[in-house]
Amino acid sequence: MSINFRAYYELTKPRVVMLMLLTAVVGMFLAVPGLPPTNLMLWGLIGIGLSAGGAAVINHLVDERFDAIMRRTQSRPLPTGQVKPSQALIFAILLSIIGLSILIFLVNPLTAILTFFSLIGYAVIYTIYLKHATPQNIVIGGLAGAMPPLLGWCAITNNINPNALLLVLIIFVWTPPHFWALAIHRHKEYQNVAIPMLPVTHGIEFTKLSVFLYTILLIPVSLLPFVFGMSGKIYLIGTTLLDIGFLYWVCRLTFGKHPANGIKTFWYSIWYLMILFVVLLVDHYYFLG
Repeated sequence: MSINFRAYYELTKPRVVMLMLLTAVVGMFLAVPGLPPTNLMLWGLIGIGLSAGGAAVINHLVDERFDAIMRRTQSRPLPTGQVKPSQALIFAILLSIIGLSILIFLVNPLTAILTFFSLIGYAVIYTIYLKHATPQNIVIGGLAGAMPPLLGWCAITNNINPNALLLVLIIFVWTPPHFWALAIHRHKEYQNVAIPMLPVTHGIEFTKLSVFLYTILLIPVSLLPFVFGMSGKIYLIGTTLLDIGFLYWVCRLTFGKHPANGIKTFWYSIWYLMILFVVLLVDHYYFLG
């Protein structure tokens, strides 16, 4: 019997995990003045990545019946029968056990504990309960997705640093406008499967206003690394430009009528977070030099 490796790979939500690992890598580099130890960085990323992949597979399992209905997710491995639920469950357990074991024995127990709670927060609290219980699901559950910079930092230093928490805060505040922009674009699909996303429960206009207000909040939050002396002028300039771009797209979403504004804002938000963390990394070594 042949194994569909691509289907298993897709179950791990590789693009989401890669973005998480990027923020974890930046957390690792920012944790030390020079270069982080190669072994801790390598095993830390493998452990965090496998654990995140395991949580993503659980998300697929729990949402299988909804994915089969929504057009955006109908081609996923479980609805199409490429992978059986029992196989996906075993895969999720293996990824999680291997990932957490690597963190315990080859990195440090603190990183393993924080990663475990992040896994539980996303795969259980958010996916199984919050997603179907409240329109504030992504706000409350967003903390689990915001943890990777702290996990990366802890992997190198074995402690929780306030600067790492600033990075967590940026992702935490970024998550609602990022996700609600997509929810606006896909609101009919969420409505069809009775998932209480904000556009379904409170309407499109209220969600647009929420996206706008969270983006206004994100602007000062994104500048906190500069305010607290964690970064320098390169980060200040780069983040200011990114914030202007984010606000531009959010204003188009909030006050415009074009149906593609939601998905375009969503895609910009992804690039926003990626570039922000890259700029933070570039600034870190320039600032030290």
